[in-house]
Amino acid sequence: MIKLVTVVGARPQFIKAAMLSRAVCGTDGVEEVVIHTGQHYDPNMSDVFFDELKIERPTHNLGIGGGSHGQNTGRMLEAIEHILLKESPTAVVVYGDTDSTLAGALAAAKLCIPVVHVEAGLRSYNMSMPEEVNRRLTDHVSSLLLAPNESAVTILLGEGLNLSTIRNTGDLMFDAALHFGELAQSRSDILISLGLRPGNYILATVHRQENTDDRNRLACLVRAFENSPFTIVLPLHPRTRKRMEEFSIVLPSNVLVTQPLGYLDMVMLEKNARLIATDSGGVQKEAYFHGIPCITLRNETEWPELIEMGWNRLVSPDSEDLTRALMRDYERGRQDLAPYGNGDAADLAIAAIKAAFANKS
Repeated sequence: MIKLVTVVGARPQFIKAAMLSRAVCGTDGVEEVVIHTGQHYDPNMSDVFFDELKIERPTHNLGIGGGSHGQNTGRMLEAIEHILLKESPTAVVVYGDTDSTLAGALAAAKLCIPVVHVEAGLRSYNMSMPEEVNRRLTDHVSSLLLAPNESAVTILLGEGLNLSTIRNTGDLMFDAALHFGELAQSRSDILISLGLRPGNYILATVHRQENTDDRNRLACLVRAFENSPFTIVLPLHPRTRKRMEEFSIVLPSNVLVTQPLGYLDMVMLEKNARLIATDSGGVQKEAYFHGIPCITLRNETEWPELIEMGWNRLVSPDSEDLTRALMRDYERGRQDLAPYGNGDAADLAIAAIKAAFANKS
C-alpha cells in the first residue's frame, strides 16, 4: 500500500487536491492522509472548498495562519514533521508555491521521505516574490516532479534536475475546470444575487504581496478601477482589505466588493466576465480555461504561454496603461493548442506516483 500525506493550505491547492484525491479514491493500493495547515483560515477561503469540491475533511488541521512568511513556514514545518513521524508515509504530496508547500517539502526532505511536487517547474524569475523562493526550493528537494506543461519540463531540465524524476502530467486545474464547469452553471446563483449581466463586468482579484503591501501600487490600481466605465467585481482578499484600511484607500462606487467566494461562484463569475484582471497565477489559467481575456496585474507571469497564445497581457498596476487596458475589447487568443493536457492530469499523476513508489510502500 502506498500511503500519501498531502499538505494543503490555500485556495489553489484545495482545487488541485480535490482532483488528485478523487483519483486516489478510485485507485487500488493508494491511500491518502490530508494535512490542512490553516494558511487560508477564513471559512470563505477554506471550508467552502471542502464542501463544494467534496474533499475529504483533513485528518490533521494545524490552524497556522496569519503570521509572517517566516513565522508561518517555521511553525508549519515543526507541526508537519511531528505528524509525518506518526504517519510514516511513503511520500508527501505538496502543491504549488505557498508557505504550506515549502514547509511540507522541507519537513519531508529532512526526514528522508520522498516529496511529490505538483505544478513543478514554474518560474517568474522574480526572487522578491515569496512564491518564487518557495517553488524553486521545493523543486530541488523533490523526488517526483509533476510538471503542468512542456515549458516547465524544460525549465527543470535546465536547472539540472534528472529527467527520470520529471513527468509532464498536464494541469490539475484544467481537470477541475472541466469537471466543475457545468456544475457551477447549474448550482451558482451569483450573477442574480449580485445583479450582474453576462459580459458587462470586469472580474478582479488582488492579493499578491507586491501589490497589497505597496501603498502607491495599490492606490494606482484602485484609481484605474475608478476610471473604468464597467462594474468591477472584486472578491476582497483579507490581506487586501487589511492593507486598504491601513493605507486609508477607499474603493470607488463602481467596484462591487464581495467576500472571498467559493469555487463554484468564482467559476460562474469567470465564465461570464467581459474581462478578468488578476495577480493570481491560478485565475490567469482559469480565465483561459473559460475562454475569457485576462490582464495580469504584475510585471511577470509563471504562465508565459498564455501571453504567447494571446489570452493574457501583463500590465503593472502602477502603469498608466492599466486604465486603457481595462477599457479595451480583446479578441480571443489561439484555440488550436492544448498546453495543459487533455483533462486527465489526475490519472497521469497517480500513475506516476504508483510507478515511482510501488516498490517502496
